[in-house]
Amino acid sequence: MSRLLALFAIWLACTAAAPVKLITDISQSRIDIIYTFKGAELLVFGAIQYANGQVPDEPPGLAVVMRGPAEPVTVRKKARVAGIWVNTRSARFESAPGFYAVATSKPIAKLVDQRTATIWEIGVDSLQLSPTGNATPAETEEFEHGLIDLRRRNGLFAEHEGAVGISQNILYRARIAIPSSVPVGSYTAQIFLIKNGEVIAQSTSPVEIDKSGFERWVFVAAHNHSLAYGLAAVAAALLAGWGAGLIVRRN
Repeated sequence: MSRLLALFAIWLACTAAAPVKLITDISQSRIDIIYTFKGAELLVFGAIQYANGQVPDEPPGLAVVMRGPAEPVTVRKKARVAGIWVNTRSARFESAPGFYAVATSKPIAKLVDQRTATIWEIGVDSLQLSPTGNATPAETEEFEHGLIDLRRRNGLFAEHEGAVGISQNILYRARIAIPSSVPVGSYTAQIFLIKNGEVIAQSTSPVEIDKSGFERWVFVAAHNHSLAYGLAAVAAALLAGWGAGLIVRRN
């Protein structure tokens, strides 16, 4: 009997010390891009498992980040020289995500401090783009803002503050819009549970975005057989031009 009581006491201690956990799922782990693809919407949802089942009275802080794939990007700035617009300066970033979207339960500034936002890259302005080259800090910042602004306008960078819904301080959900111009590759949906400005739990779910059908065949041919693909494209263009000219002459 004493041994059972001791084991029960140990179980209670372990349960009380158990960390908070996030249980997460997504509406789809793969998004196929076909010729009719006009974008998609990804639903991220789950539950918060509290230690000892003690649900707090105040709503938790949550951030849902979807990103990927990272790749080197060169940003160029044009200037008018002798009446002609030419590239005059450039900056290279080694790890710019092709897509980045964040949804939060409250404004980012009220959710985390700048240090935490930078560590976990919560927010577009906290992205670590890894600039290279001899540009000054002021020039690097200028090019960073240019890259971020361009991708915002193309729908590839987005922030949705207050877009994470929370029910009974346990269940959560967020919708992430995927634009039609999204690049193919491997993505991750990261969920952060935040308390007093610090991340206390996180979970990650992978998402694959790839071309399908004829678009997949063209994509693979262009990358794996670039010479043959180029020759075929030129031949198709010449054939189309010849056919159009023939129709015009007959009319």
